[in-house]
Amino acid sequence: MYIVYWEYVEKARRFIREKGDSFLGQGSEQNAVIARIKQYGCVPESAYTGLLNGRTGHNHTALFNELRSYLEYCKEHGYWDEDKALAYVKLILNKYLGEPPTSVTVDGRTMTPQEYATDYLKLPLDDYVALMSTKSVPFWTQGEYKVPDNWWHSKDYYNVPLRDFYEAIRDAVKNGYSLVFGGDISEPGKVPEEDVAIVPTFDIPGKFINQDAREFRFYNHTTTDDHGIHAVGFTHKYGHDWFLIKDSGRSSRKGKLKGYYIFRDDYVRLKMLTVLAHKDAVAKLMAKYAKMHAKTVTSGS
Repeated sequence: MYIVYWEYVEKARRFIREKGDSFLGQGSEQNAVIARIKQYGCVPESAYTGLLNGRTGHNHTALFNELRSYLEYCKEHGYWDEDKALAYVKLILNKYLGEPPTSVTVDGRTMTPQEYATDYLKLPLDDYVALMSTKSVPFWTQGEYKVPDNWWHSKDYYNVPLRDFYEAIRDAVKNGYSLVFGGDISEPGKVPEEDVAIVPTFDIPGKFINQDAREFRFYNHTTTDDHGIHAVGFTHKYGHDWFLIKDSGRSSRKGKLKGYYIFRDDYVRLKMLTVLAHKDAVAKLMAKYAKMHAKTVTSGS
């Protein structure tokens, strides 16, 4: 929640700087976590839960409605004083989440959040890569992932064909790495009570899922980016790959697995749009990317 707090602050900052021409929403993209830790550091969960007044779970609807109302007021009245606007934004966030700590004590040592991230955790933040697979950007180049939650228009995504994208996912999780998916979890084939997500044949038979099928659904908004989830396990049975997915969403508690889903390979290929992974997890793909990118640049395509 420390990261969430500062993500709201930066989202509000861009809204003020762009005079209202910036997306406002509760969500964000996976690589925002990297950016916020670089900017603000991080803290142990025990130092900042974002839970006040005895609450045991998070629902930011009221928080976001108040934040949006204030920023829309700024837009309506042309109020673009960044320092004053952000001071009020922080008052709203403090009301719902609490004021974030400026120091933490771990193992008898008192540190700033930045020191905790860089000196204590020593997280290799530059070793993580963001991947996507879309025809809207030339393959084997980096570009913008064009969805509302990429509100700062990050162009850091490595764009690769679906086959390479899926193989990198499968190989990474098979080899013991976890990775983050961004994608569409609001689908009829995702059944919380059964802890499973598949693509039903009335949508498209699995053998017909290809780059165009994926792109068509992204283009007409039947596939949207509405959630981030964590792929943590893999098996192959009944002629399919299956991925164990850790999910913070409420629906993941409706089945027997309590916080987890099992996604079939067709669902991953059609509905998972981005990946954030450690570079070692996708080393084979990144080596191929370097070669293909060089060819793309040389040919001028």
